[in-house]
This record gives sequence, C-alpha cells and structure tokens, in this order.
Amino acid sequence: MNTTNNTWARVGHQTDRAASPMVTLVTAEACHLCEDAHTELLNRATQGQLLLDQVDAESPQGQKLLHQHRPAMFPLVLLDGAFLSAGRLPRRKLDRALAARKAS
Repeated sequence: MNTTNNTWARVGHQTDRAASPMVTLVTAEACHLCEDAHTELLNRATQGQLLLDQVDAESPQGQKLLHQHRPAMFPLVLLDGAFLSAGRLPRRKLDRALAARKAS
C-alpha cells in the first residue's frame, strides 16, 4: 500500500476532474482493510470512475477528518466529502452512490 500522505490516481482528461466523484480514503498503517479498499479504489480510479485521494491517518489532514467523522475503524471512506463508510469497503453501496451521483 502506498503510504504517502496524499496519493492521487486519475485517468482521463483534466476537464473531467470537476465532474468526477472524489473519494477520500483515510488509511492507517498495517491495516488489511485499508489495503483492500486502496486496491479497489485505485482500480476504479484507473478506469476513470472516480478521483482518489489517499490520506494517512497520522497526517494533519487525516487527523482533521478523523476528528470530524469519528469512524469506528479504518479505513474511513468519504465520497465528495460526505461519509460513505468505515471498515470494509462496501462495494455495492459505493456502486449505488456513484450511480446516483452520475444520474443527478
């Protein structure tokens, strides 16, 4: 898993950036659920479905997000800044949320 403070993964045109959903993934070190979520979200970002911002939980930005959302476990996943999940990435819930966002 990439452990830098912020990791961007995006395929597509720069003009698509505003229209693409932003998924923020707050991860902890040695977290297998974080690794699983990162792999899935990076794959989706590579396919152009979303923008991915990976944030380390120990970074100032990560601490701010943890204080704001108070997840019970890692990873914390936000979609366009709103809470989506904590813990194992719910792929079907993510699919529904992305489809709803695309439809609106």
